[in-house]
Amino acid sequence: MTKRLILGLMAIICLQISLFAQKNDPVLFTVADNPVNLSEFNYIYSKTNGEKANFSRASLEEYLDLYVKFKLKVQRAKEMQLDTVPELKRELAGYRQQLANSYLVDKEVTERLVKEAYERTKKDVDISHIMVAVKANTPKSDDAAALKKINEVYAQLQKGVSFAQAAKDFSEDPYSKEKAGRLGFFTALFRQGFYEMETAAYNTPIGKFSKPVRTAAGYHIIMVNDERPARGELTVAHILARHPKGKDGKPTNSIESKAKIEAIYKILTEGGSFEEQAKAQSEDKATKSKGGLIGPLTTNSPVDETFKDAAFALAKNGDYTKPFQSSVGWHIVKRINKKDTEEYDIAKRRLQTKILESGKKQKSSSFSRQAIAKTAMVDRIKKDGQFKENSAAMTSFVNSLDSTFVTPKWKVPTTGRDQVLFEFSNGLKFKSGDFADYARRSSTRMRANKRTGMNDLVAQIYASYIEQSCLKYEESQLEVKYPEFKSLMREYEEGILLFEATKLLVWDKASQDTVGLKAFHKKNPGKFKWDERAEVTIYTLKSTDLASKDEIKKMASAKITNQSLKDMDADKRKVAIQTKTMEKGKDQKLANVKWKIGAMTDWEVNPRNKAESFIKIDNILPPADKTLKEARGYVIADYQDDLEKEWLKELRESYKVNIDNKVFESMIKK
Repeated sequence: MTKRLILGLMAIICLQISLFAQKNDPVLFTVADNPVNLSEFNYIYSKTNGEKANFSRASLEEYLDLYVKFKLKVQRAKEMQLDTVPELKRELAGYRQQLANSYLVDKEVTERLVKEAYERTKKDVDISHIMVAVKANTPKSDDAAALKKINEVYAQLQKGVSFAQAAKDFSEDPYSKEKAGRLGFFTALFRQGFYEMETAAYNTPIGKFSKPVRTAAGYHIIMVNDERPARGELTVAHILARHPKGKDGKPTNSIESKAKIEAIYKILTEGGSFEEQAKAQSEDKATKSKGGLIGPLTTNSPVDETFKDAAFALAKNGDYTKPFQSSVGWHIVKRINKKDTEEYDIAKRRLQTKILESGKKQKSSSFSRQAIAKTAMVDRIKKDGQFKENSAAMTSFVNSLDSTFVTPKWKVPTTGRDQVLFEFSNGLKFKSGDFADYARRSSTRMRANKRTGMNDLVAQIYASYIEQSCLKYEESQLEVKYPEFKSLMREYEEGILLFEATKLLVWDKASQDTVGLKAFHKKNPGKFKWDERAEVTIYTLKSTDLASKDEIKKMASAKITNQSLKDMDADKRKVAIQTKTMEKGKDQKLANVKWKIGAMTDWEVNPRNKAESFIKIDNILPPADKTLKEARGYVIADYQDDLEKEWLKELRESYKVNIDNKVFESMIKK
C-alpha cells in the first residue's frame, strides 16, 4: 500500500471521527471563533440552576445570554494575557492541587471503599483464625520471625493438617485457641486495624483458608466456616437476673436467678409492663434505669452469642423471648426495632463517615482501611503508567550515604543527581537529586532514632517518595480520566480570569476614577437623594435621679437653650447632649414619634450601661440631593454597573458571536 493511499485513508478516518464527535457534542456558540460545545453549556447550566434546571425555552435563553457575556469577558481577559500572570497561575495551580487530591482520594480510594463496604454488609461470615501475635510498630526482626512462623503454619495446612488442630497447636490468640480458632459470625466493618482480616474473611470461599494476612495484632490465617444474609441492626431491651459470683470471682449458675427471671416472665405474660419490670427488677445497672434499653445490637456486638441469637430470632417489634441463660445470667429480651440493610444511596453517607473517621484515627497506621486501599491504588498507577525503576541508581545513592544521614547534619550529595531512579511511560522522570532533596525535608528522617538502621530508614523514605511521585503522575492524567475534573478546572480558570478582568476594568476603575465619578454623579441629578431628615438632640441622663429626668424633659419641652443643660451637665455631670441628623424611616428610634418639630421620644434604657436617654426633633429638613461625598458608595456601585454595560457593548462590537439555533432548539424540553 502506497504512502499516499495510507495518508488518504488516515485523513478519511480522522474526518469521520471529527464528524462523529461534532454530531454527539455539537458547538452551541462561538466567541471570536472559539467554540463552546453543547456538553459544556449543559454542564454549567445544570450545575448553576440545580433543581430549577428545567430546560425550558425561557430558562435556556436567559442562561445562554449570561454565558455568552461570561465568555466575552474571558476572551478579553485572555487577550490581556491575564492567564500568564504568575500570581494567578499560582492560584490556579493551588486549586488544581487541592482538587486533584480530592479526586485521587475520593474517587479512587474512599468511593471504592464505600462500595466495597456496602457489598460486604449484606452478609455475615462465620470465621476461625490462627494468629501469631506481633505488635504494629515492632522491629523488623520480630516481624520477620512472626511472618516465618505463620508461613510455616500455612505450609502445614497446605499439606493437609486440619485447621482446628493447627489452631490449637500454634495460635497465639488465647480467646479462640481452645475453640479450634473459632471466632464466630462477624459482619463488615471490622474494627480499626483489621481491614486485611475483613478482606480475607469476605474473599475466601466457605470451607477454605486464606493466605497469611497482617493486622494491627499480628499475622492471621482465616478459615471461613459459613455465611448468611446480614442480620442487620436491632434495638432491644432486656431484663437480667445475674448469676452470683463464685469463690473464683466467675459467675455461677444458681436456682435463685432462674426462679427470679421466671417470676418476672410470668408477670409479663399476665400483662405487666416490660419497661417497669426492667426498672424495678433487672440486675443490669447500665440499662435498668432506661427500662432495659440496649443500644444498637449487631452481629459484631461484644455480647454473648446466645444473647444475640435469641434477640435476632424475635419476629416482630414488641415480641419478647422466653427466659434464656447466657454466661452472665438469665435474660428476657424484647425487640424494640429492626433496621435491615439500607439501599446504597442511603447507606453511602453513613459508611463514608465511618470510613473517614477511622482513617483520621489511624492516620499514621499502615493497617488502616485507607492506607491499604491507597497502597493498592499506587500499585494500579504503577501498572497503568508502566512504572520503570532503576535499581542500580538507587543502590548508588545508598552507597553514597554516611552515618550523618540519620542526623540533622546530613548534607545532600552534589554528585549523581541526574541519575534516573524511576520513570513513567509519558516521559515523567524522577532523579536521584529529586529524591535527595525530598529525603532532606523528610520528617521520617528527622524523627529517626538510634535503633533505626540507615537502610531501613532510606527504604521507608523511598517508599513514601514513590507513593508521592505516583500520585503526581496520576494528577497529570486527571483531565483525561475524568471529564468532570476537566470541566471544573476550566470553570475555575475562567472564573479567575473573569474576576481579575472585571476588577481591573470595572471595580477598580469605578472606585479610583475620581473624574469619572464626578461626571457620573453630575449626569444623574435626583438619583442620589436624601428623604426628609430631622435635626435632633439626644439627651442622656448619667445618674439615676428620677427628679432630674422630669426636670430635663421639662426644660427640653420649654425650648430652654442647650446652654442651661450644658451647665447642668458640668455640674455633677448629670446629662450628656449629642446632636445629629436622622433620615425619615431609616432609624427605628424615631419610629414611634410624630414627625414634627418639638416632638420627643420616651425615655429609653441602654442595656449595656443602663444610661437613659430620649430624642427631641429640633428641625425638619426637606428632601435634597446628596453630595458625591455623602453618596459615594451608591455612586460607585451604579458607576460600576454603567461601566460594565459599556464594557459588554464594546466586547460585542469587538468579538463576533455565532449561535447555532438548531443546537439550541435541541435542548428545549418544554
